Amino acid sequence: MTPRSEAAKALYQVIYKQRSLTDVFNQDITKLKPEEQAFVKDICFGSLRWHYPINTLLEQLLVKPLKLKDRDIECLLRVGLYQLAYQETPDHAAVNETVKASKALKKPWAKGLINGVMRNFIREKHNYLDSITGEIGYSFPSWLKKRVKKAWPEHWERILTASNQRAPMTLRVNLSKQSRYEYLARLDTVGISAKPHPSVNSAIVLDTPVRVSELPEFFEGAVSVQDAAAQMAAMLLKCESGMDVLDACAAPGGKTGHILESTTGLNVWALDQDPERLLRVDENLKRLQVQAKLVEADANNLSDWYDGKQFDRILLDAPCSATGVIRRHPDIKLLRKASDISQLVEQQSNLMGNLWSTLKPNGYMLYATCSILPKENEEQIEQFITRYQNVEVHPISVADKKVQQHGLQIFPGEGDMDGFYYCLLQKTTAEY
Repeated sequence: MTPRSEAAKALYQVIYKQRSLTDVFNQDITKLKPEEQAFVKDICFGSLRWHYPINTLLEQLLVKPLKLKDRDIECLLRVGLYQLAYQETPDHAAVNETVKASKALKKPWAKGLINGVMRNFIREKHNYLDSITGEIGYSFPSWLKKRVKKAWPEHWERILTASNQRAPMTLRVNLSKQSRYEYLARLDTVGISAKPHPSVNSAIVLDTPVRVSELPEFFEGAVSVQDAAAQMAAMLLKCESGMDVLDACAAPGGKTGHILESTTGLNVWALDQDPERLLRVDENLKRLQVQAKLVEADANNLSDWYDGKQFDRILLDAPCSATGVIRRHPDIKLLRKASDISQLVEQQSNLMGNLWSTLKPNGYMLYATCSILPKENEEQIEQFITRYQNVEVHPISVADKKVQQHGLQIFPGEGDMDGFYYCLLQKTTAEY
């Protein structure tokens, strides 16, 4: 077992078994040392980020495709080519260690193949890199690239480029415990450099990522790891003490915790149909020392969980394509299919309609996705307000952000944030 062989096996699971990278990391590499885990994660993130250009290199460098049974060796070649093309790993070290990893995969016959492919790349490196410029260099599946270009003709290049950048580590300060500037001072005392986020008053952006164990009072609930765009949900909901609040599709609980931090005296329901992910919600809330009613159920099946008491506020962080968070989850490029979008749109529509009946008159529903596709966002809202007559869209005013006709669209990388969409809907007293 070597870090490179483990990285190859992880890539195999994502590319050919369609497992999420998060799932692979949580289950398959836990026996490695922390520094080895960090190495594997870095290699896997990078290899998947540049998956499509690496495909082009493999097509050029392999005389013939490898057999299906040797896809693990193909993934090891991806590890090696990523190091040579995109990392600063010295050539000799990248070649030698990648060749050695073939033994850990129990395929020592592949040593000569790996050595030859990598050294051929090194000899003609500039020519090979020149072959992956242009649209191949954006490293996006063609179906998604076309949709982004159509949706955002003036911004698509910036969106794709930003989606291939490393995302910063952003913290959410628990403002019920201390101010943001007090926590910035605490970070400074332990040598962690950071700056306040300009648009979100609870957010801090670290100059360099660190382990959560290095963050002062993390395990006491002083701070959480959460992108600044995701932190806007609690701000936009504008909860008040005594309100009944539903966080539908709540796992892993980051937004639930933020809602409870932001306002005291709330009655919060955290709903999710996945029992394992609901455990994550429980763990997060215990660390933050706040409480919510955890409900394991499908939000669409009201008869399974809804007791008839309407909510003042509903956060619907809807299942979506996650196309706005590819910089954090590059495996989305491989796991998401064009055919998924229509299914997701239908699921989102059903959730909105069913949950709308649980909202009090004059109450607010905040619809949120981490998508950049209009079908899941603006077009979804347009369909909803056509179906229901007792809906009033409340404009979201955020300086320098792209407010659409109905909601707010944030692009990946914009203001150090992930791609997100928000729309605030008020239920009027009119019948529908």
